[in-house]
Amino acid sequence: MKKKIAIGLEVLIADQPDYLRGKRLGLLSNPASIDNNFNHSSAIINQIFPGQLKALFSPQHGFYAEKQDNMIESDHFIEPELNIPVFSLYNETRIPTKKMFDQIDVLLIDIQDVGTRVYTFIYTISFCLEVAAKLKKKIVILDRPNPIGGTQIEGNILSKNRTSFVGRFPIPMRHGLTTGEISQLFNQEFHIGCDLTIIPMKGWKRQMYWKDTELFWIAPSPNLPTPQSCMLYPGQVIFEGTNISEGRGTALPFEIFGAPFLDTKKIKPEADELIKGAFLRPINFEPTSGKWKGIICCGFQIHITSKEEYKPYFASLLLMQLIIKHHKNNFKFKEPPYEYVFDQMPIDLILGSKTLRKKLTGLKDLITISNQWKEEIINFKSLSGKYHLYE
Repeated sequence: MKKKIAIGLEVLIADQPDYLRGKRLGLLSNPASIDNNFNHSSAIINQIFPGQLKALFSPQHGFYAEKQDNMIESDHFIEPELNIPVFSLYNETRIPTKKMFDQIDVLLIDIQDVGTRVYTFIYTISFCLEVAAKLKKKIVILDRPNPIGGTQIEGNILSKNRTSFVGRFPIPMRHGLTTGEISQLFNQEFHIGCDLTIIPMKGWKRQMYWKDTELFWIAPSPNLPTPQSCMLYPGQVIFEGTNISEGRGTALPFEIFGAPFLDTKKIKPEADELIKGAFLRPINFEPTSGKWKGIICCGFQIHITSKEEYKPYFASLLLMQLIIKHHKNNFKFKEPPYEYVFDQMPIDLILGSKTLRKKLTGLKDLITISNQWKEEIINFKSLSGKYHLYE
């Protein structure tokens, strides 16, 4: 059955551009880099450009998306089917080396992003753009959908003094762009100057969520197993910077959260008043790894009832503030390091702000806080709109 959209990889298969003929090719990919028939992009590119694929590159979590958490590095190795090197860009360096890029003329990128500032794949791409610009290499991005849609933008803009591998550039938490669009923005607005070509999708519309695409979901990382987890991730990821379990070590990461000390009866009434488009269902769960391993936690499962109404970042900030309010003696922020930063609080890197943590702990009105971001969001919409490839 014909799908609604053709992803960039499938457009590449159909067009087979002449500018790739005879070039030594590299490919940045992982298990989510498949076509509608579950064929991996490495096999496809090796087939349509025989003998040209010289190296593979992997982002955080590894070529097989097997690594669970941050600062768990993946190794370089030889891919057994193709007998070519796989260079890990989450190993001793997050930046591709000259030695890696000396093996290729063009880097193809086929990566499924999830539309959230702290998801590191877009920064792996940005490092590739920078190195390619210096070494006069070309990059071609095979575009894929933003699984949480291209119309909703939410959150504060990253502060300059909170840059890290979970936030290199001043963008909001939920940015509303595809991989190709945000790569163009990085390349132009931050003066990278890479020879960059985007192969757009056909048929994708900005208002589409993942379900609307009729594509199969393959987890791009171990803890985003479903499109639902992606919808919640822009908010629930903030709990990574705390002693609240964000659901790692369970079957529902980012969909459930909690801690042994959490009193759901205190949290739920206030949360229900302000959180729109979702239902908080009280649950108990026991993580098999990560925070509170082997200990029963009290918490919630978040059921999204309206994707249009639900604001994941606001909702999770509110939940964190309510937990602080009712459990100030038990709630804790995690200490460094986080994503190779050893001198800043992890929560500040995730929030992308020097002051937001203090406002949350000071129980400042969250609606007032979020209203202060409106001008930033308007400016970002105007900026990012220049790079839209889709209506």
